[in-house]
Amino acid sequence: MDIEQKQEEHINHFVNQASNLDGPSLVTVINDAISHPSLFAFSEILSLPNVTQLQGTEYSRYIDLLQMFAYGTWSEYKSNASNLPPLAPDQALKLKQLTVLTLAETNKVLPYDGLMQELDVLNVRELEDFLINECMYVGIVRGKLDQLRRCFQVQFAAGRDLRPGQLGSMIHTLSNWLSTSDNLLITIQDKIKWADRMSEQDKKHKKEAEEKLEEAKKTLSLKGGIDLRGHEDEEMFSEPGGVMDYDVERIRPKRRRHPMG
Repeated sequence: MDIEQKQEEHINHFVNQASNLDGPSLVTVINDAISHPSLFAFSEILSLPNVTQLQGTEYSRYIDLLQMFAYGTWSEYKSNASNLPPLAPDQALKLKQLTVLTLAETNKVLPYDGLMQELDVLNVRELEDFLINECMYVGIVRGKLDQLRRCFQVQFAAGRDLRPGQLGSMIHTLSNWLSTSDNLLITIQDKIKWADRMSEQDKKHKKEAEEKLEEAKKTLSLKGGIDLRGHEDEEMFSEPGGVMDYDVERIRPKRRRHPMG
């Protein structure tokens, strides 16, 4: 089962749980959601009316915490830790996993030094163990660990929730991509038409060359036949010296013998 299908099942589970709750019971579900090892999307929970109603109450910090897991990173949490509930170890791990996804959104080559700083990792061995066991094995990213260049080459990364206002930027990016694709398609079509024209011209030239070759063959064959017949006639009626050779004995008239009387 792929990561997207798992996400949908987990999201539906927590949305159903949280839909009819409020106060401490709803906070419990929020904590369970951000602690779940296979849940990495939270916007559906954030959009529930009873969750938004926590804003301005004593539990409003949990909306901020849920938003941090939807859009934020580990370094952003540390910068605002005094205004947010403390994290359990599994929640801290989850936020670091989400941080890798955020970094992979804009960069497909992640230097080890930057990752260690963002994730509060002390050494390369610890970083690579985290990337292998907590990211690639879980299925949220795929890539290659390049120890020689000290970087992680991202091949796939699961998507995170869109930040407020990010949808417009994404639509603009997709519109630009679509326009570029249309222009590229027009260019490709023009190249195909040009190739077709060149192919037709090549076929025409080839046909003309073959026709000329056949005509030349016919001309040479006809000329060769005439020369051969002329040569045969010369051999039949002439000697090398140019003197006609007659069989004298054959053409000399024979004398008729008369009976002796």
